[in-house]
Amino acid sequence: MKITTGKQTRAQRVVIYGVESVGKSTFAAQFPKPLFLDIEQGTSHLDVDRCDIGSWKQLTEALAEAKVTEYQTIVIDSADWAERLCVEDLLATSKKTSIEDFGFGKGWVMVAERMSRMLASIDMLIDAGKHVVLIAHSKIVKFEAPDALAAYDRYELKLSKQSSPLLKEFADELWFLRFKTKVSTSDTGRGKGLGGKERILLTTHSAAYDAKTRSGLAEELPLEWASVSHLFQIAKVAPVPRPSVLEAQKARDVTVVKTEDWTIEVAKHGEAATTFLRAKEQIKPEQEWTEASDRVLERIRQDVPKFLATVAAFHALTAEAK
Repeated sequence: MKITTGKQTRAQRVVIYGVESVGKSTFAAQFPKPLFLDIEQGTSHLDVDRCDIGSWKQLTEALAEAKVTEYQTIVIDSADWAERLCVEDLLATSKKTSIEDFGFGKGWVMVAERMSRMLASIDMLIDAGKHVVLIAHSKIVKFEAPDALAAYDRYELKLSKQSSPLLKEFADELWFLRFKTKVSTSDTGRGKGLGGKERILLTTHSAAYDAKTRSGLAEELPLEWASVSHLFQIAKVAPVPRPSVLEAQKARDVTVVKTEDWTIEVAKHGEAATTFLRAKEQIKPEQEWTEASDRVLERIRQDVPKFLATVAAFHALTAEAK
């Protein structure tokens, strides 16, 4: 058992969302050396490097390839459009016409499982020392807390109720962006909004919106890069060490690979795993290992070291046969 103490400096996982036209993409463009995975095709007004993304497969491949680039920040624009691609891909591969065709709620659970695997791929970028920013739109929902006397409106991520909690839990920083307004009340009791030009960044939870910070930021900040730039000093960024496959094998009798880590271990041998699963007809010739069925992925997850050992033995036998 390896124990470490003290703070660890690593790349940041940031989710930013907010109201329309507040400048989410423009703000993300100020992060260190960004590459936009542009799903919305909405960065034409920005002088940034971008990769146009039109399918779920393109997104997963881009996340894998971004690991070996020189970009310091990978921006997914946007997370809710990524979920849309996920739904389209799920319907196409399952030959369904609607997410409801899977049965009550089941389709959205399947989407959330895929989104979870995408977040695991993003963690590989974090381990490589790259910041990741997920931009999302906001929506207003009616919320009824168990201890509240009545329901009230609040801002939420514009994602399904299954995927939204995954992003919020995943993020180191969840920031809500909006225009600052004040309401004055006339003698007749009518409210009137004032201001609305100053843009602000909110970092802590409120009844009106979700937000969080693990860096001790102030509750409200001007929506300026200078407000948060100290969190993204690339010189201080270092990958989080992961146990090697050999170490995992040695410790398999006493250690369980964490659920959020298992895909990272397999991805280190992704090409070999893909070749193996194709040979065993567990995936189609054009698919990658990450696109295996949930049943196959669950079997891999239950014993990652054994799976990797089987893959290694398969390739050794294949090499001998040649």
